[in-house]
Amino acid sequence: MNGTSAAFRLVPGTSDSPVILHVPHSSRTVPTDVRDGIVLDDAELTRELDHITDSHTARIVAVAAAGCAARRADGSAASPWRFVNQLSRLVVDPERFPDEREEMRAVGMGAVYTRTTHGEVLRPDDPLSAAAEQPLLERYFHPYAAAMTDAVTQRLAAVGQAVIIDVHSYPSERLPYELHGDGPRPPVCLGTDSFHTPPDLLAHAEKAFAGFGGTGVNSPFAGTYVPLKYYGNDRRVSALMIEIRRDVYMTEPGGPAGPGLDRVAAALAELVDAATGEHEA
Repeated sequence: MNGTSAAFRLVPGTSDSPVILHVPHSSRTVPTDVRDGIVLDDAELTRELDHITDSHTARIVAVAAAGCAARRADGSAASPWRFVNQLSRLVVDPERFPDEREEMRAVGMGAVYTRTTHGEVLRPDDPLSAAAEQPLLERYFHPYAAAMTDAVTQRLAAVGQAVIIDVHSYPSERLPYELHGDGPRPPVCLGTDSFHTPPDLLAHAEKAFAGFGGTGVNSPFAGTYVPLKYYGNDRRVSALMIEIRRDVYMTEPGGPAGPGLDRVAAALAELVDAATGEHEA
């Protein structure tokens, strides 16, 4: 597998680590040819990127991974692998399903977005322009999915297990596009899957993030990412989503990170160590 492309990057961890830290929504990069299909002006696009981007999550994951690596000499858990989207989710959203049954298509936010977080037109969504989705799926979505699938396959071959920790952030105030945003908005939301999230992994996350004033489960966002090849049929692949409320570590909507970032990264490193230790046990 080619671990790096213009669209994504696989950063190796240690060979004995089962953990893949997945960062799908941290980038603000929109290639010129994709920008041409977006109807927002530059100021409107900047505003949308402020709201839609999980800002600084790639940095959180990098700091967490470095912390795990630094402790390796002391006999602690191995350093995790990192799979990082290099492009904005306004190009394609790699965590959506590219078919008409995906519920987020109802608000124009399927695999290729046609609406903004506030319901404004991002791309034309009439039947004629819908055909423009296919080149984006072929160029960006399918290669990303294949590469992430390969990364999981490699961890299974190397250590017999893959643990995907899907790292996101979300705004402190509900945005109009959120279909299930009327529930609690805790400092840290943990997204689970009934098949792929074992109780021990959830418990490790609740312990690691206990110092942030509370964690919640599946509110305001639920579920977690697993490649379709393994989804619902291979329990060797476990997964958990971490959604960090943005006011915990940054200035909203798209401002700089603050001192909370290092605290979040340290908690994530603790979770990685615990997940790795569980595998080794």
